[in-house]
Amino acid sequence: MSNYLAVATVTATLQRILQAAVQEDVDGLRVTTLPPGQIGNGTPETGINLFLYQVSRNAALKNTDTLSNRTKGSPVRRQAVLDLHYMISFYGNETELEPQRLLGSVIRTFSDRPVLLPDVIQATIADSSFRFLADSTLADQVQQVTITPVDLSLDDLSKVWSTFFQAPYRLSVTYKVTMVTIEGEDSLKKAMPVRDRGFGGIFPFPAQPIVEQVASELGNLEPIVATTTLHIIGKQLQNAITHVRLGGFEAVPSSVGDSQIIVPLTAFAIDSLRAGVQGLQVIHRQRTPSQPERLCALESNAIPIVLRPTIHQADLTNLQGQGDELRSAILTIQTDMMVGMKQRVVLVMNEWSIAQPTGYQFEAAARTADTHAIAIPIQAVKSGAYLLRLQVDGAESLLSIDLDPNSPTFNWYSSPKVLID
Repeated sequence: MSNYLAVATVTATLQRILQAAVQEDVDGLRVTTLPPGQIGNGTPETGINLFLYQVSRNAALKNTDTLSNRTKGSPVRRQAVLDLHYMISFYGNETELEPQRLLGSVIRTFSDRPVLLPDVIQATIADSSFRFLADSTLADQVQQVTITPVDLSLDDLSKVWSTFFQAPYRLSVTYKVTMVTIEGEDSLKKAMPVRDRGFGGIFPFPAQPIVEQVASELGNLEPIVATTTLHIIGKQLQNAITHVRLGGFEAVPSSVGDSQIIVPLTAFAIDSLRAGVQGLQVIHRQRTPSQPERLCALESNAIPIVLRPTIHQADLTNLQGQGDELRSAILTIQTDMMVGMKQRVVLVMNEWSIAQPTGYQFEAAARTADTHAIAIPIQAVKSGAYLLRLQVDGAESLLSIDLDPNSPTFNWYSSPKVLID
């Protein structure tokens, strides 16, 4: 986390980056950090003014400083997460379009450097011009500090200048810097560790199954694909009739114990598995004393797992372009798992080359039905061989590796692959 000098360190770092980059484009300029109303009072004739005009709480993490307890891995002190809003103004010789040249230079600089890297921040802290920042810890902040442009309407821009600055308008752009974390000094209290898990309150079904962990039989960190065998760890898992429900479909496990269930995904119907994040539950079916002819279902808690699709085949059709022209085509991907019509599908292509390989991403259009075949238009692709990956709701297919020690591409990713001539 960073200390109270974080905001000033961000401003100084931005000033230093702009001073170093833009002076190569326009000689004699200087980057200042004055209120815009003071531009012209002793400032150089040509320059850029960087002014922090607003500080706001980060929308995504604004509640982190209100939590009284922290889980493992979270900060041990209260923290405030801020977004910094900067107005960057340009002035100079209008006849030679210096303000507009400076504007383009700043936009290029922040496009090339959208992140304040720790080494750049540390170089600013070590700069003798910023001795007052010697105790800053911003470079040690875990969260990434990013720079993004902000679009203000002409009306909003005029209000900012007339209300806040009360100065004649100058050519300006606005940027937002996120996220800057300021950590408090008082430590938070930490509760004792939890000894056991439960659903809390009074148990309406004392024998309700509890799922604590689901993993591949090959290991906790191994990816889960259609051929994986799952190990389900928990409590009270054994029953006379035990099923495993995955994504709304049920299958009979191959082995059932009180603390572990083993179920191969091949036990599910071939079209029941859906790529992406799916919920898994253990289902106990038993007869009730009042109605012995009926089976009631006792369900466990749900555990999310990520099912990765596998690309079985890639077919290229409607190829357009020749020679040095960029290619366009329809690439149809056949997968082993069904893909829902509302699931987000992204095709990732990486050129199979070691000489400046190119990469592309293409999103598939919405489909009218669930399917194993996804047709994805690709455009402006240079000719060559490409490795293919398919992301379904973020679940990414795997690449195969060449394991032949006699092969010239030993230990390279080798498939699935498509050739675009």
